[in-house]
Amino acid sequence: MARTPQPGVSGEPRSREDLIEILRDAQANGLIAADTLKMMEGALGVAERTVGDVMVPRAQMVVLPVGARFFDIMKMVVESGHSRFPVHGEDKDEILGILLAKDLLRGVVSDGGPSTIRELLRPAVLIPESKRLNVLLKEFRLSRNHMAIVVDEYGGVAGLLTIEDVLEEIVGEIDDEHDDAADPSAQIAAQADGQFVVDALTPIPDFNERFGADFPDDEYDTVGGLVTVAIGHLPESGEELAMGRFHFRVARADARRVHALIVNVQAND
Repeated sequence: MARTPQPGVSGEPRSREDLIEILRDAQANGLIAADTLKMMEGALGVAERTVGDVMVPRAQMVVLPVGARFFDIMKMVVESGHSRFPVHGEDKDEILGILLAKDLLRGVVSDGGPSTIRELLRPAVLIPESKRLNVLLKEFRLSRNHMAIVVDEYGGVAGLLTIEDVLEEIVGEIDDEHDDAADPSAQIAAQADGQFVVDALTPIPDFNERFGADFPDDEYDTVGGLVTVAIGHLPESGEELAMGRFHFRVARADARRVHALIVNVQAND
């Protein structure tokens, strides 16, 4: 009978799983800290994950129209809290370039500055959903780009990814005192008060199946995308939205996307 290869007597790993097991033993024996182990596992995991696994979906992107007035652009930049923005033409799949907030500020305050934001755009980097994260991280470091636009097999915009998103796969997200202590393994967690904590990346079909809803998934894939589009902007924590018998409240969000929602569900009549 074939046996699963085990690390040799010398402790040399023969597979990625062996290596992780050795690292976990080292942490259990106090040789490395738990946070260090987590980062090592994250670094190993990046080599096996793709852009499509972690990108910010299209519905949750903050994009700017190239024809907007400088004042309107400034308002969107300030409200979003981002530092980089994809800029599109008449079609949102037509990404013309990336606008940096610092370039916008320089353009506004300079004498005889640009008449449109088109003159401030930097080239956009387009990548497929299938690109490996470790390859993208290396390209980010070599090119000094911090953002890439993810395109699908038809050439349409599927989402975006920043160098910060890739690094978070290694070091993990930094939670604060306002984060909900829900079961991290459950995308939809029932609470004692009858509400539900819903991960914003929950696929809409899964949400519909759980609650007997019929929200469409042709324009966006996740509950977070659904709520973001319905509100009309990237929402902040505490913003609320009623859709039919569902009441959504943003429980946690950052400058890039919604992370968690509190959902109240009214019973069917």
